[in-house]
Amino acid sequence: MKKSEDVLKAFEKSGKRTHLTGDLKNGVIAALDMEGRLFTILDGVVLNRINEEAIMGQSTRERYLNPGGDTLWPAPEGTTLGYQYATGSWRVSPSVTSARYLVESSDKNNAVIVAETELINNQGLGIPLLFKREINIEPVSGAITVNVVESITYMGRKPVSNTECLLAPWTLCQFDSGAGCEVVFPGTVQTKVWDLYEQGGSTDVFREEGMCRVQTDGSKKYQIALGPDVPWIEYHDPQNGLTVRRTASSLPEGQSYIDIRDAAPDVAPDKKGVRYSIYSDTENFMEIEAVGGCPEIILPGAELKVSVSTKFSRT
Repeated sequence: MKKSEDVLKAFEKSGKRTHLTGDLKNGVIAALDMEGRLFTILDGVVLNRINEEAIMGQSTRERYLNPGGDTLWPAPEGTTLGYQYATGSWRVSPSVTSARYLVESSDKNNAVIVAETELINNQGLGIPLLFKREINIEPVSGAITVNVVESITYMGRKPVSNTECLLAPWTLCQFDSGAGCEVVFPGTVQTKVWDLYEQGGSTDVFREEGMCRVQTDGSKKYQIALGPDVPWIEYHDPQNGLTVRRTASSLPEGQSYIDIRDAAPDVAPDKKGVRYSIYSDTENFMEIEAVGGCPEIILPGAELKVSVSTKFSRT
């Protein structure tokens, strides 16, 4: 974990714009030129994972520099209707990596940042979009809650059906992770939890006294999905005395959760929809993720959004 002032200096050195909500003791740094990623500060320290190579460098077609932080992405990632496989192998769309956010409004504890972009899915369908992140912070002694309304607005003129275009806001909150780290969430043997990787990504889910636990200690690379009945997910980092709980709003009427998985571009989307997901990487980082929904028909001007509350606290 790095001091907030050092993180800001790194952005200044790289020439990349930022916006600070709150202050350098308790607040959020929005990296406006780096996918609009958010970095949460508590007691002068940035809690999210930070990749300084990404701050100083630039992602290319050959190599993606994952910045860390908390980002708004378009779902689905893969499948026939995904956005990350235009070259036939995994990459992050240049429409995402090159998005430049503007500050639409702000005061001490609130900010709205927006970026206009266009995406092309694996069917060759191009869709113009407006990404928006409405940020509100609630700092208290020893904790800070970051509330973000994540939205993607369809700016096209023609209605599109969910058989030709799937789209949902997807927020990924990233942390350094290692020995003893885990994610917990309410659940029983009936709780829907499934592996999002076709091969080699399975992990053990421990269920006890109405709670489920998965290890994010870096020993396995995996991504698991959680169904709509799970109300929240919580990351525990005992080495740094950090607890992070994410709670996503329910879907509005007429929308459904979708298949977000990292599947090949010739694989059709599954019918099982994802509300939360947990990603763990062997390079000692992890993500707690929340997803919004998609309607059967995406109309011109439709705003697809999900409200996500993330509480960071020291334990």
